[in-house]
Amino acid sequence: MLSIHARIDRAQRLVRMLEQDAPRLAIRVAPLTAEYQQSAKNYAAELAARARAELEKLLAERSNWVQADSTQAAD
Repeated sequence: MLSIHARIDRAQRLVRMLEQDAPRLAIRVAPLTAEYQQSAKNYAAELAARARAELEKLLAERSNWVQADSTQAAD
């Protein structure tokens, strides 16, 4: 299993990649019908939202670990 830091790094790269790809997506789907264009854009938006949610979850998990480590160190 990957460490929390590796998982955070992977999630950050995915979010960055999806955000940077948004303008190119419009170009790639331009030949499609309006319905398929919208479907592709909706899928990309949903994927980006899930990636951001996963990143937020991992960051919260890491902060919980840090807080737990700091309270144990004080004991």
